[in-house]
Amino acid sequence: MDLSNQKILITNDDGIHAEGIQLLERIVRQHCDDVWVIAPDEERSGASHSVSMHTPVRVRKVDERHFALKGTPTDCAIMAIHELMDGPPTLLLSGINRGANLAEDLTYSGTAAAAMEGALLGVPSIALSQVFTPGEDVPWQTAERFLPQVIEGILAADMAPGTFVNVNFPPVGPDAVTGLHVVDQGQRPPGSFQPEGRTDGRGVPYYWIKLRYTRGQADEGTDLWAMAENAVSICPVQLNMTAMALKDRLRRHFR
Repeated sequence: MDLSNQKILITNDDGIHAEGIQLLERIVRQHCDDVWVIAPDEERSGASHSVSMHTPVRVRKVDERHFALKGTPTDCAIMAIHELMDGPPTLLLSGINRGANLAEDLTYSGTAAAAMEGALLGVPSIALSQVFTPGEDVPWQTAERFLPQVIEGILAADMAPGTFVNVNFPPVGPDAVTGLHVVDQGQRPPGSFQPEGRTDGRGVPYYWIKLRYTRGQADEGTDLWAMAENAVSICPVQLNMTAMALKDRLRRHFR
């Protein structure tokens, strides 16, 4: 993996002190000297593509190339590219997220959102996530082994404007990985997020929104299928969300 000519921005949604972002930086620094880490000061999972429009974004400078922001992953990408770096990055890497960003997760994911913002700003961007089984250790060594190969292949493919790539490493050790698959985005059955009601000490009800993935058939060729096969999923994502088939049908009714 040759990243020697790159200027790399690393961000995430788990926070600047998360194990995944520290692993990502260690790997990338073996191949590139021009690396910047600009990430939220605390976990912002589920922030999606939100921007802090009604509260100030506070910046804490850790050192010359590390900044912690009181803001969202999208804020981090915006601030890095427009304000904090000494020039625009040539590559944005978001992650490595602790947990899956598969199927409809992309609509909630701060990890994917940072890559999305990078793509909107014209920077080739990759979102990276390490899937794990709840109750078991996160197999970071899997991401560590396959990350160089994944990044090298994606950069060789020359990402088109208005796209980014969403990568998930499977919840198994590296020796159990069955391959690397370029896939479609899957979709789980409805109901992965559900409210759980509780009562506080004054008898007032409140709720946690609980993540409880619903299981369904993972169609072959999707990111969910790749995880079921213990393979690395590499999913190209485009920012143009126009539903082309529905567009054609609508045209028959609106002329």
